[in-house]
Amino acid sequence: MPRIENDIKLDFKDVLLRPKRSTLKSRSEVDLMRNFTFRNSKGSYRGIPIIAANMDTVGTFEMALMISVHCCMFS
Repeated sequence: MPRIENDIKLDFKDVLLRPKRSTLKSRSEVDLMRNFTFRNSKGSYRGIPIIAANMDTVGTFEMALMISVHCCMFS
């Protein structure tokens, strides 16, 4: 039996996103690389936190090779 959720749902028209002030002069100065340390394995990852979708038309070997060139993850 489906469960009905009565929580308030927000849409894009309900939320106002305001950009913060920045000291950067250009968008080319932005550094997307992040460091992640995994809690259980204590391993670490340095890269861009973009993950390709695991779908038949997107999650291909060619896509994995292409985004790995740009230091992105593939699942």
